[in-house]
Amino acid sequence: MIRNILTVSLIITLYVTSCSTKVEQAQSNADPKAQEVVDKAIAKHGGAAYESVAVGFDFREKHYTVERFPDRYVYTRSWQDSIGYVEDILVNSTQLTRTVDGDTVELTDEWAFKYANSVNSVLYFALLPYGLNDAAVIKKYLGEVAIKGKSYHKVQITFQQEGGGKDFEDVFIYWFGKDTYQLDYLAYYYNTDETGIRFREAYNRQTVDGILFQDYINYAPIDSTITVHQTDDQLEKGLLKELSRIENEKLESLK
Repeated sequence: MIRNILTVSLIITLYVTSCSTKVEQAQSNADPKAQEVVDKAIAKHGGAAYESVAVGFDFREKHYTVERFPDRYVYTRSWQDSIGYVEDILVNSTQLTRTVDGDTVELTDEWAFKYANSVNSVLYFALLPYGLNDAAVIKKYLGEVAIKGKSYHKVQITFQQEGGGKDFEDVFIYWFGKDTYQLDYLAYYYNTDETGIRFREAYNRQTVDGILFQDYINYAPIDSTITVHQTDDQLEKGLLKELSRIENEKLESLK
């Protein structure tokens, strides 16, 4: 999830010292079955390839890249605007720099945080299920369920307030194939500036740079009284309405 803005020097130090313990910290916040499912899903979608990923793609008329190095990871978002060529450079999901035609733009903390939030959100979803072993994640196994005649492991993800960012009250549900461990569906309840529920169905899978990427059909429930935990049942009953498509175009390796 989104992390609070900190200084570059502190973040670099924390990143280097915390990477080796990230999985151990995440395991302390998970029941064993949920952790097992998430670990197998991450391995299925890319495993060790996530640690050295370098890819780019277009999403909703903006270009995004993600590159991971031994001491940091860097996300970028760029597009041609009326004021020039705009690029947001986000280091370790926390420190954002904006440039226009190569010149750095001074940003208030509030706007830097908003831009970082926006970039982080796109890359977080694009790299799923990798982020599910972040230290602030709390995992809970909800059992096996059937969707469209296929069996799934149903896993709930919530977040500790410390380290969970501004969205720590969000609740996510993931459905991983019982035998494949592929992420076929996810749903989330968001409670930030607004509240609501979204359900996503994966399609158009492609492997780039050793990582399995996928697009999603984005749904919302017709019934505003249902909970995020009931969205799989609502899909089966045809009670979800399509809102949009989450499509990453021109996906390519940067190596």
